[in-house]
Amino acid sequence: MTNSGRSIPPAVPVLSAPEDVDAALNNPLPVLLLAWQDKTPRRDAEIALAEVAQQHRGRLVAYLVDARQTPALAERFDLGANPVLVGWYGGQERIRRAKPWNSDVTGIAADLLALVPPEEQPADAPPPPPANDKPVEVTDQTFVKEVLESPLPVLIDFWAEWCQPCKMVAPILVKLAKEYAGRVKIAKVDVDHNPMLSQQFQIQSIPTLMFVKNGKMVGRSAGAAPEPALRDVIEQLIALQV
Repeated sequence: MTNSGRSIPPAVPVLSAPEDVDAALNNPLPVLLLAWQDKTPRRDAEIALAEVAQQHRGRLVAYLVDARQTPALAERFDLGANPVLVGWYGGQERIRRAKPWNSDVTGIAADLLALVPPEEQPADAPPPPPANDKPVEVTDQTFVKEVLESPLPVLIDFWAEWCQPCKMVAPILVKLAKEYAGRVKIAKVDVDHNPMLSQQFQIQSIPTLMFVKNGKMVGRSAGAAPEPALRDVIEQLIALQV
């Protein structure tokens, strides 16, 4: 077991020998493997892997697999040029995602844990933190933490209490926040109480929706969009590579 000289989150071991991978996959707990051969994984995916390993300690294990010098590992996980995230449980591969993002790591971890029968859950294991399934109120003071530093993609709704179109969109966003909990964060900014954000992003009309991923604004739209359109744009936001 080596770290190959890479700078990685300390909580995640790096495996580069087939026997180490065999031992890892024999673990009765769900196993997350972030493997690569040519291109190294995204840093945010590695950080998310470390966070998942810490949050679900005793319920799930995670490893990085460096197959650059081990063709047998590359062949075993069918690695191409891009990194692959593999979810393993019960002696078999359950989930696979190529070119994974941080949201893929958290989503697949949740999917793996859902496969474990309740009677096999360790009695003393801390429960996983609940996914936020409601829109989050964001202010001038909390914008950086809640939006720019969010590990999840963020849809921001700039709204006001007196805005009738905003009231049409609000229940849709509540529904979508529940549907996409753990994959996307829905944030709401009251423009009357947060003038700095309204000025910074030049909000001229409301509702205005802004889309952020990995701390970068990747799109915005004005007006009350219907539910199918909002669902489509959320799916695009999740799939978007930044």
